[in-house]
Amino acid sequence: MSSSFDLPDVDFLTTGAIGPPGQRVFYLQARHAGRVVSLRLEKTQVSALCQYLENMLGNLPPAEPAEQDMDLIEPVVAEWIVGPMRVIYDEGDDRIVLVADEMVDEGEDAAEAQIHATRAQVAALVRHGNEVVAAGRPPCPLCGGPLDPEGHMCVRLNGHRDLAP
Repeated sequence: MSSSFDLPDVDFLTTGAIGPPGQRVFYLQARHAGRVVSLRLEKTQVSALCQYLENMLGNLPPAEPAEQDMDLIEPVVAEWIVGPMRVIYDEGDDRIVLVADEMVDEGEDAAEAQIHATRAQVAALVRHGNEVVAAGRPPCPLCGGPLDPEGHMCVRLNGHRDLAP
């Protein structure tokens, strides 16, 4: 089993991607007491997390996004790959807790990361995460699939025509 992490009152929280569009690797990264934890996840997980957090923030008192550099802290070394995620609002501490479980095979014990962040940090994560997701390959106007630099065999055209970006 990999290491678990409990990061109360993080001083840095971001998401980012490394690599060219179509081959990017996505990360969730947090820092507490000088310790940086990087977790690998999928683009769809970043997108879903940002959408969920944005809806959650809409039901809480407003918070201006924290002003900070949102770039990943180098070197980026993933502790493990994220599987299921949960989000909890701790009303007593006014913190949003991101809980990520390690992706493991059935029957194995999974590590867990708990990241406690302010509403302002989460608002910044949502804004930046949406930008990171949108910075990839542009979508096909017909089917919504990603357009590669070499073109795209669109399923809406039954693969009969190659659409260039």
